[in-house]
Formats: sequence, C-alpha cells, structure tokens
Amino acid sequence: MKLGGFIPYTLICLLTLLSITASGQLSSVTGKIHLASGESISHATVSVKGTDISSMSDKEGRYSLNDVPYGNREIQVTAIEIQPKTVQLKVDKSKHNFSIAVSAIGDIAIEGVEVSRMTEKREMETSGFAVAVIETKEASLRNLTTNELLDRAVGVRVRQNGGVGSQVEYNLNGMSGSTIGIFLDGIEVSTYGSSFNLNNIPPAMIERIEVYKGVLPSHLSGDYVGGAINVVMKKDASANNITAALSYGSFNTAQGDLSALYRNQKNGLTTRMSGFYTTTDNSYKMRGKFSKFTQPGGRVTRYYEGTRFNDAYRAAGGRFEAGFTDVDWADQFLLGFNVSDTYNEIPHGTTMARPYVGRHAEYQANAFSLNYNKKNLFVEGLALNVDAVHSRRSTYLEDTVSMRYNWDGNPLLLAPNENGELLPEGHLAGKGQQGDAMISDIHRQITNIRSNLAYTIVSGHRVAVNYKYELTDRNDKDLLNPRRDRWITTNQVSKGIVSMNYEAQTLGGRLRTNVLGKYTESRNRQTKPVDEVNGIINHERRTTKDSNLGYGATISYNVVPNLFVIGSAENSYVAPTESQIFGDPENNLMANTEITSEQNVNYNLGVRYGTIEFGKHKVSLYGNAFWRNGYDKITLKTVVDGIIEGREQDHEDIQVTQYVNLSKTQSRGFEGEIIYIYDNKLNMLFNLSKFNSLNKQDLDDKGRPNDFYNRQIPNEPFFTMNGSVQYRMNNVLQKRSALNVYYNMGYVAPFRTVWPESEWFTTPTQFHHDLGASYRFPSGKMVVSVDLKNILDAEVYDNFGVIKPGRGVYLKLNYTINNFNKF
Repeated sequence: MKLGGFIPYTLICLLTLLSITASGQLSSVTGKIHLASGESISHATVSVKGTDISSMSDKEGRYSLNDVPYGNREIQVTAIEIQPKTVQLKVDKSKHNFSIAVSAIGDIAIEGVEVSRMTEKREMETSGFAVAVIETKEASLRNLTTNELLDRAVGVRVRQNGGVGSQVEYNLNGMSGSTIGIFLDGIEVSTYGSSFNLNNIPPAMIERIEVYKGVLPSHLSGDYVGGAINVVMKKDASANNITAALSYGSFNTAQGDLSALYRNQKNGLTTRMSGFYTTTDNSYKMRGKFSKFTQPGGRVTRYYEGTRFNDAYRAAGGRFEAGFTDVDWADQFLLGFNVSDTYNEIPHGTTMARPYVGRHAEYQANAFSLNYNKKNLFVEGLALNVDAVHSRRSTYLEDTVSMRYNWDGNPLLLAPNENGELLPEGHLAGKGQQGDAMISDIHRQITNIRSNLAYTIVSGHRVAVNYKYELTDRNDKDLLNPRRDRWITTNQVSKGIVSMNYEAQTLGGRLRTNVLGKYTESRNRQTKPVDEVNGIINHERRTTKDSNLGYGATISYNVVPNLFVIGSAENSYVAPTESQIFGDPENNLMANTEITSEQNVNYNLGVRYGTIEFGKHKVSLYGNAFWRNGYDKITLKTVVDGIIEGREQDHEDIQVTQYVNLSKTQSRGFEGEIIYIYDNKLNMLFNLSKFNSLNKQDLDDKGRPNDFYNRQIPNEPFFTMNGSVQYRMNNVLQKRSALNVYYNMGYVAPFRTVWPESEWFTTPTQFHHDLGASYRFPSGKMVVSVDLKNILDAEVYDNFGVIKPGRGVYLKLNYTINNFNKF
C-alpha cells in the first residue's frame, strides 16, 4: 500500500473510532427547575428530546437524567403550572450541573397559599400531621410582618404586649408558652437572640412557614406538645439574585431588608446574606377600657385617650452563610454567623395600668451555626441532617427613674396641699418604675445541636433517629450595687432528647402512617449568692432533674381523589424553659423555681378536600377537631404585690406575671378553612377556630373548692375568624404589569382577661379591616405596595388587654435583580 493512500485511510479509521467512542460515552445531567425568582418547581417532567430518558423534579426542584449520550441535546421541561420550555445543552463531560429557569403560567396564590397541584405544601398537609403550610411569595411584596401573616392562619393567635418590638407569645388553639416550639430552619429561634425573632424576619427572606398542631415530625422532635412553628428560610441556590425592600408608615415606623444569594455553578460554592433594620416610635393612641388616668388625690378616670410614649424600638440583624450546595459529598454544607442588636423601651408592665418612664432594655446576640445534609449518604436511601448553633447573648435592663407618671406624660400629682398647690408625688429612694431600682446584666451562652439520621428500607418505608441537645448557661449580675459586683447568680438548663419514628406508605400510597416515641432528660441548676463573710461568698445551690417518655402516631388516608382523612394522637411531656423557671425581668416575668413539667394527651381528627375544579372555579376545604387533656399545665398568671392572682386582691394595677402549674385542664374545639379561586385571578379565603379551654382543678391551693372549676382559662381568645380577598388585574397602565388588590378582616370574640369575672376584666369584641394594593412593573423587578391597616380605627387588644396600634398607612418598595452573574 502506498503511503499516500495509507494516511487518509488511517485518519478515516481514527475519526470513525473516535466517533464510535464518543457516541458510546454517557453523561449524568442534574440540576434544578426554578422560576426566575428562584422558587423551586416540583413535579416537573424533564426529558431528553428524541430519547426515552426522562425524570421528574422532586419537592426541591431537583432532577437527574442518567445515561445521556454525548452530543448536542435538547432538554424539555413541562408541568401544569409553567410554560413548556426547551433548552440546548452540549453534553461533553461525564457530569453536568444544569439548572433551568422557567416561566409560570399565572400567579394563583392567596397570601402565597397555592392549591392547584400536589406541591410540597399539599404533601405535608396530607401526611397525617395536623399542619398548615404558609408560603410567603405574595406577602413578601406587601407591608406585612411575619407575625401578621401568622396571625391570619387558621387556629393561630399571635399575642403581643403592644406594637412593634413588644413581647410575643404564640397560641395554637389554646396551647401556648413552652408547649409551642418556635423554629428557624429546625433550630429554636430563641437561640439566635431576641432581635432575630419572627417579628423582625421579613417574609422576603422566608421560603415558607410550617404550623404544626399537636404531634411533630421527627426532624422537629423536641420538648413540645402543643405544636410548633417552623420558619424555613430561602435556600434555593439555582438562581443568583439580590432583593431589597424599604417601607415607611404610621407611628414613624421604618423597615428595610436586603438579601443576596450567589452560587458558582461549577464548583457549588454558595454564599447567602440577609439583613434587616427596624425602627419605630410606637406613638399610637392609648385608649379603650383598660386605659386610665389618675387624678390628683388618686381618683381614676377610665377610657383615657393619649399618645403612647417611652415605647421606641430599634433592631438590626444580619445572617451570613457560606459553603457548598449540590456537590458530591453534600447536598448542603454551610457555616453561618448571625448578629443582632436591639434597643427597646418598656412603656408599662403586664397591663397598661401604670406608664413607665426610663425603663428600657438592650439586647445583643452573636450566633455561629453549621448545617450539613446529604441524601444517599454512603448507601442509597440513607440521609443525614445536622444543625448546630452556639450563641452568646446579653440583656441589659435599666430602671432607675423613681417618680411615677401619668399617661399624659407628666408626673403623677398629689392632692392639693394647704396652699392649694398640686405637687408631684416626688422621688422615692431606691425605687424604679417597677418596684426596686435596678440595673441588671444577664449573659447567656446557648448550645443547640440537632441531628437526624433517616433510612428508606424499601420504597414507602422509612425509619429515622433524631437526637437533640440543648444547654443554656445564664449569669445574672446586679450592676446597681457596686459592693456586690462579684455576686453573680448562675442558672443552667440542659435537655437531651432521643426520638425515633417509623413512616410507612401502603395501599398504593393511599395510607400513610407514622409511629414515634421520644425520651427526654432535663436538668435545672441554680447557684445563688446569699452573703459574703471575710471576702468569701456563700452560695445557695438548687438542682432538679426530670425524665419522661412520650409517644404518638399520625395517619392519613386518601379516601377518594383529593379527599384525605387525617388523624394524630400523642401522650407527651414538656419541661419548663429557662425563662419560666428563672424569670425575665425585661418582660415583666417573675421567677418560679418550683414549676414542674407538663403532661398532655392530645387527639386530632380532620379532613382535607381539594382542589375541587369546575370550569374556572377551584375550591379547597379543610376541617379539624381536637381534644386536649393537660396535667400540671404551665400557664401564665398575673401577680399583684407578690400574690398570685386569686379572690383576695385588687387587679387594677397588674405589673408582672409568673408561670405556674394548673393540675388539670381540658380543651375541645374545631377549626376550618375554605379557599376559593376563580380564573386564577380572584382568591378568597375564610377560616375560623373555636374551642373551650377549661380549668379542671377542683380544689385550690388551700384545699378549698375552686371557684374557677370548669371555667374558661383567661387571657385566651377562644373564638377567632379571618377572611381575605385578593384580585389580580393584568396589563394595568402598562403591558405585562400586574395590579393586586387585597382585603383582610379579623374577628376575636370577647374573652376573660384575668380570673375574676367582671365586665371590667373582659376583653371586648374585636373586629378590624385592612386594605392593600401592590403594583408589579413590567420588568418584574420592581413592586410598589400600599397597605391601610385597621382602616376603621377599631379598638384592638392583645395580651392582658394591651391596646394595639390603630389606623395606619404604610408604603413599601421591593426591587429584585435575578441572575446577576449574567450581566
């Protein structure tokens, strides 16, 4: 063979061989399906055109295409709620990370609650747990706080001692306090400090809010029996973005938040940052039946109207995370740092009876966190999730102004003297606004570790083991007495909880069951200085230990398409918290070192039906009944001059409260919700909750017949209703724009404020209305919203009859930059 013919022949053979080799090479293509805003799309079909290779995205939007041949390929994405999309991908390596942004057909949310498909929200709500999922997409565009959004959810009452920045407690159908867990990404939010609370975390930073009533899933297993609120922060790293919002409104209230996310698609390096700033004067009108004015000589005038003062609030916080997402060795590995700072003036005690001047608190917190989770760890079906947080928190409280004041802002006047002069009451040595003068400094170190190991035995059968450890070290120091600067009261609370659960899906996935058990061990220790002799401080030490075993089960049965029957039962315990045991002076809460654990036996039975579709109409229905029996219930009672509330005292001047045990309580009730959607433009929602919460303690502390036996437990709103309407109009003023208008109403029936029965100590009927509108510009980057809250200026009360803000007007601007790495 001639050389001239050999070379072309050889080249042709080599090229042919390379072609055959290349065509035989296969690749793995993974990624996420998401909207431009970063929101994940689950249950989307992803396929390679011209082949039978396809996949369905999971609840986090992830998909995986295996054995994709090398070459130029067309990837197709389809789903009910998105516009079909085809994208080009050059497959030229063994692994591709390829995320795809799609466009939604239409916005069908009412406050972010989607009812059109079997999303993660619906999967959770039909899993057997008594749970509601609140998505925040729409709310993030409006001037709503996270607490306002929660307060509109069925069966949820957010209890506040006033306006922005005041003390908050959550009530889930009569269960409150330590029985309710408040989580931020599965870690107790209290770990991060008072500044980083749900009132300050804007909805724009939140993916969704999960509200559980009763039995909790294993990843939230803890020392709780009444349920939990879990705030899930935005994590989707498939679309880089920056979002900023500014708002200003009545009572000199200003808020701002900024969040940014960046992920390197090549190596998975991910960074997330978010921050907020809130400031307000809370200078709204003081009024209503619990507002009073003390005349010279001590005569009291009720229904006094004046401007609230000494109630300024400022808070700032930031959350920074860096690590890797969607890499071979971790689905998520992030190290984080949270920092927050708050200044809070305290306008009064538990009730509004006596105004304070000069009493204020300052809070600082620094928290370090680690999050690691990995599916299919070592073997198929094994998943590990670890969350750990260590925080350092400090609380400074100052109360040194001794003169008493009236709600007009002036000092309290005495009766006329012999010359007819009205003189101030005068300074009282060693006194402050609430009892003795004080300057205290409380330091806390909190370690919170939670780990969850789950294994899918076979399809539909899963076991999980969860371990949670929490340690709080608290040091109380009196800064007002220099001679006792070495007198530090040390308090320590530790809890260890081991829980296990078994989940099963049978009958073709129609029957879902979950059986769980948990063992809790807790220890409280206090070391308190009592005197000092020859420079040696003598201490009084007190240690208590407790352990208990709890168990529960959930069931969900899909009777017919879209109809689910859901039930749960639980017998479990909850130990008192550090604040309930050792007190919180900045929140007007006294210590009670004698308080013990609470036991609860709870049952839930409900149905969820939806979505029912007929033409352009869609309806979703939900109903749930519950029965709860509490033993040694931990409840909040008012205290007057050191005496827990009872029959032999005056409740006109309640300043502090204390947690105590009620030997037996019982609660029965129901809740329901209906959502109606027309043509994906009109959205209507209505929900209600009604229950009784009765004291079943037949004898009082002195062994006498209890006057309050079988009476409704006070300070608990037991009948509430919420309603909202949203309507979207497209192409208003500009093409591709959208105008959303909203209406919301809230109703609370009268309820007893404290134990004694009288008209004066009954919180009256409350009925308020809100209006709002948001306008999204054609680019989708800018949204302007206006909210008119309490438009009829109704008297709205909260915890122990404290008046809430009246009519207010608020303006908010939102701006988002998506996929900024492309510019």
